[in-house]
Amino acid sequence: MINNRVYQQAERSLQKLNTSAKGLCVALSGGVDSVVLLHLCHRYAAVHQVGLQAVYVNHGLSENAHRWQQFCQSLCDTLELPFVAKQVSITRQARTSLEAQAREARYQALDEAALQGYAIVLGQHADDQVETFLLRLKRGAGLLGLGAMKPQTQLASARLCIRPLLSVSRDEIEAFAKQYDLAHITDESNQDDAFDRNFLRNQVIPLLKSRFTGLVGNVLRTVEILQSQQAIIDEISEQDLAVCCRQHALDIAALGAFSPARRDNVIRRWLAKQGLEMPSQKQLDQLVLQALTSRQDNQLKIDFKHGAIRSYRGALYWVTAKTKKRDIVIEDHSKLTELSVPVAKLSGKGCRLPDCDEVVSIRYGRLNDKIKPHGKPGSNSIKHWLKDRHIPSWERDYIAVVYYNEDPVAVDGLFVSAEHADDNGVIWVVKDDGK
Repeated sequence: MINNRVYQQAERSLQKLNTSAKGLCVALSGGVDSVVLLHLCHRYAAVHQVGLQAVYVNHGLSENAHRWQQFCQSLCDTLELPFVAKQVSITRQARTSLEAQAREARYQALDEAALQGYAIVLGQHADDQVETFLLRLKRGAGLLGLGAMKPQTQLASARLCIRPLLSVSRDEIEAFAKQYDLAHITDESNQDDAFDRNFLRNQVIPLLKSRFTGLVGNVLRTVEILQSQQAIIDEISEQDLAVCCRQHALDIAALGAFSPARRDNVIRRWLAKQGLEMPSQKQLDQLVLQALTSRQDNQLKIDFKHGAIRSYRGALYWVTAKTKKRDIVIEDHSKLTELSVPVAKLSGKGCRLPDCDEVVSIRYGRLNDKIKPHGKPGSNSIKHWLKDRHIPSWERDYIAVVYYNEDPVAVDGLFVSAEHADDNGVIWVVKDDGK
């Protein structure tokens, strides 16, 4: 096996890409692709002394799924490999294909089942790459989309995913399985041309191959070129983003200095870093028009599925909904420590300790209550002073304010009441409960 081209290709990919992983977690479906992948990784792990496990994800979409799971279990038992089966439930969603939902659930299950520090190894091959390229071409994808699948990607959890067979054709994989007499299952759903990928696999690509010699290799070269060009754009995008970034916000004036194409690219890059799907060109045009033509003190808001883009003081922010925080009364403030929840009481230049007969509470959204911050010339509303500190309007209701009885004495991490200030007092820090 060690001299077989299929193994050599996989070994080269694994050696190049798997420099930091403690081991390999093979996504095992029981089909010929994943069975061949498991045997290749089994050999690789033995030669290079790395860990190996296999995970089967049961989507419950086929009546044969349990039988396939048993096949995978038996195969791993024969190879003396750790095996995990993960059951996932898929609820059909409007405007999202079943294929996309199953893929998302599969990656999540693999990530949960893989051992810590292990890279997930996937069996997608050259013919799968051609299918992905054509599917994205059909959807009108841009350069990034037409780059199809990459040899290495990361999940949101930072888990590494490796595809060591992207340069290996389906014919080579099937020939390998036949040469080494590797048993595998056949998924009957692969014959259902109602799915776009199956239609391409069963009807379109064989016809193209019969007409155009070297089709798969040519598409792979095109994908490599597109990925290389995208890498250059990514470098430029990062440089442009650094010019425009104010921490997590985008400076509108800096955006306006770029050409339209470059400006749109920066916005897309910024949104991608928020983990968002790319906006339509219509949404992007609306955003740019409002951002660049509005006065700086106008606050735009453009809603998306999981949040909104808002502006404040010449910058764009991505804002998601937060859970409304509840007021809390501290029953016994004499026993508070730095480990207390929800308040840590730290010694330092802050406000005086509460008297024993004063009720200490944490309140939110009381923006009209008046306070005179230490070092400021007069009394005004909490809203006024938060605005003075350039706190965006949508964040003000979530700023914790500490009260002694009905008097606000400290606005979390920002200022304390002049009336209650004490150089040898305490600093009230409200802990974030993550909600």
